[in-house]
Amino acid sequence: MSDIEEIHMQVMWNRLISVVEEQALTLLRTAFSTSVREAGDLSAGVFNPKGEMLAQAVTGTPGHVNTMAEAVQNFMDEIPRDQMFEGDTYVTNDPWLGTGHLHDITMVSPSFLNGELVAFFACTAHVVDVGGRGFGADAKSVYEEGIQIPIMKFAEKGDVNRHLVKILSSNVREPNQVVGDFYSLAACNEVGHRRLVALMTEVGLASLDNLSDFIFSRTHTAMLERIRALPRGSWSNTLMTDGYDAPVKLAVKITIAEDTVNADFTGTDAMSNWGINVPIIYSKAYASYALKCVVAPDVPNNAASLALFTVSSPTNILNAARPAPVALRHVIGHMVPDLVLGAVAQALPETILAEGAAALWNIHISVRPSAGKDGRRAEVLMFNSGGMGARPTLDGLSATAFPSGVHTMPVEATEQTGPIVIWRKELRPDSGGDGEYRGGLGQIMEIAPQEGHEFDFSAMFDRINHAPRGRNGGKDGVVGAVHLDDGTKMRPKGWQHVPEGRRLVLELPGGGGYGDPKRRSPEARAEDRSKGYVTE
Repeated sequence: MSDIEEIHMQVMWNRLISVVEEQALTLLRTAFSTSVREAGDLSAGVFNPKGEMLAQAVTGTPGHVNTMAEAVQNFMDEIPRDQMFEGDTYVTNDPWLGTGHLHDITMVSPSFLNGELVAFFACTAHVVDVGGRGFGADAKSVYEEGIQIPIMKFAEKGDVNRHLVKILSSNVREPNQVVGDFYSLAACNEVGHRRLVALMTEVGLASLDNLSDFIFSRTHTAMLERIRALPRGSWSNTLMTDGYDAPVKLAVKITIAEDTVNADFTGTDAMSNWGINVPIIYSKAYASYALKCVVAPDVPNNAASLALFTVSSPTNILNAARPAPVALRHVIGHMVPDLVLGAVAQALPETILAEGAAALWNIHISVRPSAGKDGRRAEVLMFNSGGMGARPTLDGLSATAFPSGVHTMPVEATEQTGPIVIWRKELRPDSGGDGEYRGGLGQIMEIAPQEGHEFDFSAMFDRINHAPRGRNGGKDGVVGAVHLDDGTKMRPKGWQHVPEGRRLVLELPGGGGYGDPKRRSPEARAEDRSKGYVTE
C-alpha cells in the first residue's frame, strides 16, 4: 500500500469513528431515561457484514461496548440474511445474548447501499424499568426480574412492531419513558446508517471490505507488538466482595502467552441465589477492558483488539447459567477489573493503580404519595460513584466511575424525574486511603421524599464490609455505609423503605492509597488539609 493510500485509509477510519460518535450523540439527545441522557449509560458502534466491530463511539461504557461487540453475531445467528431488509431494526434484552441483564436494550440495524448489505449499526442503553420486581437483587430467577425480549424485529422495512410495543407498555411501570427509549435507540442506528451511506457515496465506496482489512490488520499488528513485550507466565489474584447476604470470593489467573492474554475465573465462588450473578459475556467485557487499559490503551477498540483477550471459567458467579437472577450483574462485574489488575500488578509492578470503589452505587427509587395524601408516583434511577484507587504517580480521582465510565448525574436533572429532594451531595473527607499518593474520595449524599411522599428504594451497594485495598504499601480506602438520618442502619442490597420525613444517607467508599504514606510530600498533605480532603 502506498503512502497516499495509507493516509486515505486512516482518514476514512477517523471518519468512521465520527459517524459512530454522531450515532451515540443522537441517543444522548433523544433518550427519555436520565441514566442515558445524563449519565451516558450507553454504547454505539458500526460492524462489517460479518458482524465484526469496526469502530465504537467514545461515548459509552465498557460493559455495553464490549458485550455489544459480541452480541451482534448473536443477532446474525438468529435472523437469517434472507430475512434482513432495508429499514429493519432488531432488538433484545436477553442477558446471555445481549449485555448481561434485562434493563439493557440492544438494537441492531442492517445498513444497505444500493441494495447490498454493507454494515450493521448497534447500540445499547439502560432503560428505567422492565417490569418484574424492578431494578434490584431480590429476585430468585431471571423470570422474576422483568419482561424478556428474545432477539426479534422491532421494525421490518420501516414498520414498527406495534404488538411488541403494546406488550412492552403493558409490562412496565413507566411505558412512556421505556417506549420512548426504544424509539431513541432505533433513531440512533438510523442516523449512523444515513451518515455511513453519505460517506460511502461521497468517496465512491461500494463496500467496507478494504477499510475493514486495513483497520483489523493495523490493530492486530499493534496489539501483538504490545502483548509480545509483556513478561510470559501466569499470575493469580483473589478479591472479596460483600455479596448479598454472605461475602463472595472472586478469583482469577492471568496467563500471558506469545499472542494472547487469558483470564481464567476458576476458583470463584458459586452462583448466588440472588440477583448479583454475572453472565460470562459481561465478565469478559470488563476483563478485556482491564487488560486493554494496561496492554494497549491507545490502540482503538474493535474486533481485532478484543480477539486477543480470552476468558475461561466454569459455571460460577462470574459465569452464571440461565435462569440465574442477574439484575445487579454490574455490582460484581465492576469488580472484575480490580480483580484482573491485581494479578497483572504482579507481572508489571509499579504500574497498576490501587483498588477503588469499583461498583457504581446505583439506587432505584420508587416514590409514591404517603397514605391518604395526594401526589405523584415516579421511578427514579441514580448512578453514583465512589473514589478511584491512587495511581503509581498520581492521587486517585474522587467520585469517579471506574471502570464503568458513566457521567455524574446532575442533582437538578434527577429531581425533575420525581418528587424527591437531594439535600446533600459532596465529597466525603478522609475516605481516600493514605499513601505516597492518596486514594480518591467517595461522596456523601442525602436523599428524601418530598413532603407528602414516601419511597421504597433498591440498594445496590458494595465495599461496605470489604474495603478497596491499597497497593505497594498504600492504606486501604474507607468502606461505605448506608443509613437513615436518625441512625437506622440499612442493608447494602435489596428493596427497603424510607418514610416521609426521613432522609436516606449514602456514604460512598474511597479508593485505596498507593505507596508508603511516609513518602507523601508535606506540600501534598498541606493541600489535602486546605481543601478539606483530609481533616485528621
